[in-house]
Amino acid sequence: MNLENYFISQFDNVHIGDDGALIGECVYSKDAFFENIHFKTSWMSHYQIAKKSMMINISDAIAMNAKPKYALLSVAMPKTITKSQMRELSDGFKDSAKEYGVEIIGGDTISNSKLDITITIISKTKKPLLRSGVRDGYMLAYTGTLGKSRRDLKNLLNLGSVHKNSKFVNIKLRGDFVKNTSRFLKSGMDISDGLFSDLDKIATVNKTGFKFSKNISKLVACSGEEYELLIAFDKRDKKTILRRSTQSRTKINIFATSARNKYTNRCKAHHF
Repeated sequence: MNLENYFISQFDNVHIGDDGALIGECVYSKDAFFENIHFKTSWMSHYQIAKKSMMINISDAIAMNAKPKYALLSVAMPKTITKSQMRELSDGFKDSAKEYGVEIIGGDTISNSKLDITITIISKTKKPLLRSGVRDGYMLAYTGTLGKSRRDLKNLLNLGSVHKNSKFVNIKLRGDFVKNTSRFLKSGMDISDGLFSDLDKIATVNKTGFKFSKNISKLVACSGEEYELLIAFDKRDKKTILRRSTQSRTKINIFATSARNKYTNRCKAHHF
């Protein structure tokens, strides 16, 4: 067990285990976005930093088929930050929130040695999509293309640059796809830690393994911060899923079926 999983295991609560905590029809989710851990200010503008921090939090709601409604912001800022940079941050928060109909209702600000952002999103859903619900023989798939975020991060770490529309900077969420296919999806989550690592979470909660129908390289499957969707569905609904994915212009990659075997995550834990 890695240190992240060990720490989470100390809290025995039925609401822990999905992208957000489901209580009634409300989903509560929270993610941190810290300087020198998730980004460097030399890589992104303050506007881009704020927008991405909001989008990775909204991603949790989208992955659970929930509509994000409210946001609470906690922003720790260095004393060297300028008013112009503060305005960039606020504009990034507001623009991404407006795109998804989210109202920013409060939070906290403190002085810090660097820029650290934590956001809580409150969402609502009548048909939540959970990580549980996978049965033997269900098909596993992911949306979009994986690997580009890791590639672009490597470029940045090597003092290179990336395009403003790079997935590492500009996240695209799959809200239309989830909305159109939710009644046919049996399980789902967003891919934030990498396909193989997030597949391990599906395996653990469902006590299942997988039979792979495609070879996926570690370079692709260990790429974090992709924010695509990992989904499971009954093979009888395959045609419907593919048809509706076409309607929302969402690429679907079917790569495995659930099976009664042991799954081993081949990616290295990177949270600690």
